[in-house]
Amino acid sequence: MSQKILIAFDDSENAMRAVEYVAKLLSKDCRITLLSIVQDTASICDMHSPELTPYFKSQQDSFCVLEEKKKQILSAAQLKAKAILAANGFKDDQIRLKSESKKRGIARDIVAEAQAGYDLVVLGRRGLAGIREFFMGSVSQKVLSLAQELPVLIVS
Repeated sequence: MSQKILIAFDDSENAMRAVEYVAKLLSKDCRITLLSIVQDTASICDMHSPELTPYFKSQQDSFCVLEEKKKQILSAAQLKAKAILAANGFKDDQIRLKSESKKRGIARDIVAEAQAGYDLVVLGRRGLAGIREFFMGSVSQKVLSLAQELPVLIVS
């Protein structure tokens, strides 16, 4: 029976390193899900409240263009990651791309997805600056602390 691997994925170099690690070192019969949790800022594009400031209204279109660009960049990164997995022996039907809007927090959303039947969670280590990481923590640290019974692999 093949294992189900969840790769928490964004468009960062660290996330791509995690994909490369899985592609080269894990069994080719695994089923892979590339999960991207995105901030739910797109709803701002639909806001038409009279309480919005004139400055916000004047910048709203620019913001919405950036939102669309962010989605395109993430989609392109997911396709690149899928190509890396395919080039290393994974079949197309073993690789699933999944994007979800953030619900409870990026780390919590990753763990919630992982608890739906995955055997391993893989993610890249973002590497926040020392003092910021000490006070705020990183997504990888939060996933480690929340995962409890789930195996987690952090790729540097």
